[in-house]
Amino acid sequence: MATERERKFLVVGDGWRKGVVRERAIRQAYLASTPHAAIRVRISDGVKAMLTIKSAEPGMERSEYEYEVPPADAEAMLALRTGNIIDKRRHVVPAGDLEWEIDVFTGAHAGLVLAEIELPARDSVFEKPEWLGEEVTGDRRYYNASMALEEKPKG
Repeated sequence: MATERERKFLVVGDGWRKGVVRERAIRQAYLASTPHAAIRVRISDGVKAMLTIKSAEPGMERSEYEYEVPPADAEAMLALRTGNIIDKRRHVVPAGDLEWEIDVFTGAHAGLVLAEIELPARDSVFEKPEWLGEEVTGDRRYYNASMALEEKPKG
């Protein structure tokens, strides 16, 4: 079983931009979302696509399974979605041996900027840069699956 250990934060300011080493455009949608799991299709830069099944329990540790699919199939799957398509630009900022992924949302979620860091262990220590705001790791409002069904997180 694959386990994702991720912490998620709101971002304040744009001090993170000077550290960006790569970025990509992401379009994603949810094919199903239940209290137990979410099934997502994601297309990166229009050329790589993944089908992901992720457990839905809140917190920093969740089961995650990812499978590459042909981009044309992923485009067709978008029509099968529940809720809205989420569009965002993901920016990667190195943090020692780890990486921050900063998602800048557009469309219905324009103005929202979230930072995520995937950790090798639950108790991993990481540097918290000055642009890191409130932690929202366990807040379902900031899960992309929830945002696909809502206009914009409130709070």
